[in-house]
Amino acid sequence: MKIAVASGKGGTGKTTVAVNLSLFLVDAGLKVTYADCDVEEPDGHLFLKPKSGLKRRVAVLVPQVNPEACNLCGKCGAFCRYSAIVVLKEKVVTFPELCHNCGVCAYVCSAQAITEVNRYIGSVERGSAGKLNFISGCLDIGQAISPPLIKDVLKETPDSGVTIVDAPPGTSCPAMTAVSDCDYLLLVTEPTPFGRHDLELMLQAVCSLSIPKGVVLNRVSSPDTATEKLCSRYGVSILSRIPEDRLIAEAYSKGLTVWEAVPGYRTLFADLWSRIEPIAGGYMA
Repeated sequence: MKIAVASGKGGTGKTTVAVNLSLFLVDAGLKVTYADCDVEEPDGHLFLKPKSGLKRRVAVLVPQVNPEACNLCGKCGAFCRYSAIVVLKEKVVTFPELCHNCGVCAYVCSAQAITEVNRYIGSVERGSAGKLNFISGCLDIGQAISPPLIKDVLKETPDSGVTIVDAPPGTSCPAMTAVSDCDYLLLVTEPTPFGRHDLELMLQAVCSLSIPKGVVLNRVSSPDTATEKLCSRYGVSILSRIPEDRLIAEAYSKGLTVWEAVPGYRTLFADLWSRIEPIAGGYMA
């Protein structure tokens, strides 16, 4: 089972929920994998402090043009929807950073002047934090397209046990890539106008996915009827409310987990799992 922990915006506490839920499940005796798919700014390792294991580079295929074979017919540029290859009067220019690795340019090249070569975009690292399996992706500086790396991280996740996917924030392609193949979607938000606005954007984005979902409301200091009404309108339940607590903020600033630094909150994550587990598959049985 894969549970994606996502949010409409950054800074809502998504990683806090993903990390601490993972630790609870390990403590409950389950086989658990934490997969950090927030590859542009992974930070799960700051809290879990995993022992590093295998690290490998990840590449995508991009076009390389042989000018001697190219007849400047223009088909490659005409079929590329991302302007990653452009045919000029005397030569063909490629923009690898715009390439989406579809391979159509090489496919339509009747002169067979285009070959596909590796372009390295980041790395995937495996490790362990106690009994918790740890997988993380890290996009290279300057790279603009992260979904291929996110897909590579997800390929590393096991078929057995529970995988907690720490998804990228927002509603764009990286976030959708991370959550689209999961069994349950946990949306983390905060009781602010920005939090509600971006939660609604996320609910709109995932409405076409037939994935059961719930909401965690973080940093709660008073009743938030506006968020409750929003969730009710979309038919989504608020599964947990995490209080505005200075102890949590202090633990976070020190790179400590709520699980180890504020033991009183262990029951909160146990209660959260008890609400997810019956919907997502009965894995505690």
